[in-house]
Amino acid sequence: MDLTTIIGILLGFTVIVFGITDGGKLLDFYDFGSVLITIGGTIFATFASFPLNTFTKIPKHFKILTQQSKIKPQDYINILVELAQEARRKGILALEDKAKEQKDPFLVNSIMLIVDAIEPEKAREILENELNNLDTRHGEAWKLYEKSAQYAPAFGMIGTLIGLVNMLKHLDLEAEGGATALAGGMSTALITTFYGVILANLLFMPISNKLRIRHDEEMLCKEIIVEGVLAIQSGENPNHIKERLMTYLNSMKRTGDGKKKEAKQAPEKSKAGKKQAV
Repeated sequence: MDLTTIIGILLGFTVIVFGITDGGKLLDFYDFGSVLITIGGTIFATFASFPLNTFTKIPKHFKILTQQSKIKPQDYINILVELAQEARRKGILALEDKAKEQKDPFLVNSIMLIVDAIEPEKAREILENELNNLDTRHGEAWKLYEKSAQYAPAFGMIGTLIGLVNMLKHLDLEAEGGATALAGGMSTALITTFYGVILANLLFMPISNKLRIRHDEEMLCKEIIVEGVLAIQSGENPNHIKERLMTYLNSMKRTGDGKKKEAKQAPEKSKAGKKQAV
């Protein structure tokens, strides 16, 4: 299991609680009205921003957060190289039996496209459309929490404004204890902003970022499959296919997601160079 997100969130709240109790009281930072405005407002605004079926997937999101990623690009590269060797020995039609042994539906569909002799341009179009649909579906997941992270500080500020208005409306500095009431009212008004910032930066943004990382890992593997399968269809040497696919993996290791597009462009440049040479 991958519990880094949960552990990080819990430790973050622990540090905040320790900081509060080190110089004050925990109850000083509790106000029911502020909790209602910040949490309730964030939830309802997010609910109004997305279709209902998006919220039904929240349990699945937390399952993804706590599970160790089983997607390993190197494994896909090894599988595709083996398929390329098999195709070279026995022909592409021999890959139909190999496809049945695979567990990844996208890999199976990709193999069957070239077994069915779909034209390379058409096969690429079909596979890239699937990737675009996958990107859209996964985007709904992390955007849900990104949007919540935007709403939380906003409703925290709304709560602060409400608190300040109520405080100033009923403030009487000439009355006994007026200055004390001003300080108390100000601290209560600021609590909602405190809640909103914590929700955004210690809960919603970490969840959104982890879901995006899981998405990028899966998309990398899918892109490797697309390039590998199309290279097999074109009859390229298995060693050349391996070198090409390793550019995806190596660039990700060197610089992270920022180089992902460069890795994708590398095979396209290679193809362009071959055409010019011909």
